Amino acid sequence: MLKTVNFHNAAGKIEELLNIPLNQSISYEEFLERILQCEIKGREEKRFERRLKHASFPEYKTLEEFDLNEQPSLSKKQFNQLKELSWIEQGYNLILLGPTGVGKTMLSIGGIHAINNGYKVHFVTMNDLVYILKTQNIIRTSRARYKRIIESDLIIIDDLMFMAMEKQEANLFFQLINKLYGQTSIIITSNKGPEEWGELLGDAAITTAILDRIIHKCEVINLNGDSYRLKHRKTIFVKN
Repeated sequence: MLKTVNFHNAAGKIEELLNIPLNQSISYEEFLERILQCEIKGREEKRFERRLKHASFPEYKTLEEFDLNEQPSLSKKQFNQLKELSWIEQGYNLILLGPTGVGKTMLSIGGIHAINNGYKVHFVTMNDLVYILKTQNIIRTSRARYKRIIESDLIIIDDLMFMAMEKQEANLFFQLINKLYGQTSIIITSNKGPEEWGELLGDAAITTAILDRIIHKCEVINLNGDSYRLKHRKTIFVKN
């Protein structure tokens, strides 16, 4: 009967739910509440798993794993504001700037925290994004990822300055930013500041139009220091 009314999570644990000690007094209301809580919890877990899969994160990292001691340029207050997620509610964007290895991508992967709070998130490298934009009309997988991007509450674009764009690619990127503007928050990681993005986009008018939309409501966080990966590198060679 539980399966008939789509209570599949509760149905899978019905024996556990019924296994109440004889000496434990429980009312009908309390028993019904246990069944409902079991079903709700199961559905929430499945929704999280589905949102996490659709987010396409390269790895699973939480903000709790980020070591603030390794990145003194990020204050504890800024970090806590990042975790509060009120900036998503207010439609703000984030730009994380800094050299390779200082924690930009790990901070952005902290978008898993947003998934935990019910938001739809999608992670994509700039290289992959350009490919998706160019092929979404002809390749089904690109079309599916593009759909997830425009339906998300938060888009994370990693390594903005990784490669230079052709004018057609820059125009497609502008069209995406224009579609997301006012609807979706964006996190961008880059090793160069917005004033240098013209080198990537190659067109002054397109660059201005993109920056106008991204920076309208935006927080810029500058990260510096030595590469975490180099500092904590592992080795298989043993010194004598």
